[in-house]
Amino acid sequence: MDVARQLFAKHGFENTTMNDIATAANKGRRTLYTYFDSKEEIYYAVIQTELERLYMRMEEVARKNLSPEEKMVQLIFAHLDVVKEAVYRNGNLRAEFFRDVWKVEAVRKTFDKNEINLFRRIMNEGNDKGVFDVRNVRLMAEIAHFCLKGCEVPFIFGRYAAQNAEELYPYVRRMVLKQLGRNFNSTL
Repeated sequence: MDVARQLFAKHGFENTTMNDIATAANKGRRTLYTYFDSKEEIYYAVIQTELERLYMRMEEVARKNLSPEEKMVQLIFAHLDVVKEAVYRNGNLRAEFFRDVWKVEAVRKTFDKNEINLFRRIMNEGNDKGVFDVRNVRLMAEIAHFCLKGCEVPFIFGRYAAQNAEELYPYVRRMVLKQLGRNFNSTL
């Protein structure tokens, strides 16, 4: 998988062959075809691996001994940071990612479901502790997920007015906490 990711990143999906992957992995093409039916299947597996990395990072945040509101904010930044990191680490593969978003979307379904469930878990925790007032956790978790998904491309390309994550942090925190029903005073 890592060899395929590196080749896709360096040469792009279209310019990488099954033979290239087999040679770089010191395997025969037949061995490669034992595990994968096509180059597209390897591409999907590479994307799946990146999404698994992202989810593991988000799970680490969810397990931290933090308040539910801080977990939500840190989950958002973990998501954005890992997606940006994956896109930049994968060179030419990022062009494929943005050119054929529907391929990526097909692979993302499991990740999306897991992320929504993770948001639900944290929102329920916040409700249980009296920190949040989320009446429809299922719907709010889906909204949070899709809003975050919509923030990926602008974050990756630095299109926010903020110069860095530290500058963006208090605004994201305030927005999240307001939407989850937390009352607080802020001087932003």
